[in-house]
Amino acid sequence: MKIAAITEDERTIRRHFGRAPYYLVVTVEEGKIIARELRKKAGHAEFAEAPHDPAPAGQPHGMGPGAESRHARMAQGISDCQVLLCGGMGLGAYESMRQRGIRPIVTDIEGIDEAVAAYLDGSIVDQVSRLH
Repeated sequence: MKIAAITEDERTIRRHFGRAPYYLVVTVEEGKIIARELRKKAGHAEFAEAPHDPAPAGQPHGMGPGAESRHARMAQGISDCQVLLCGGMGLGAYESMRQRGIRPIVTDIEGIDEAVAAYLDGSIVDQVSRLH
């Protein structure tokens, strides 16, 4: 199983999905991390110059017509992962990951190793109240 976490420093989970520059992808076998790989993540810095359609009135963040293509680019780097750990994200990105078969989990656990352990033992809580 592969689990991705958004990060800047390879140790902690970044609080904002769109602004995180990297994914740390851990491979888990028999309940233990056996490999780590840092992958570049598409994000706000790359999309800043692209035109942005405003979100439809009354819709949550990331639900505008152009958002899906940006989310698809963000998901490309972790298409082999089953889980995505983050500290916060827009509802559009959350739903986009789910549609691609990646389970997003919004957590307040800061350490990547601690969050992976909590996922594996079933104690992690998906804090959907942190979606924006």
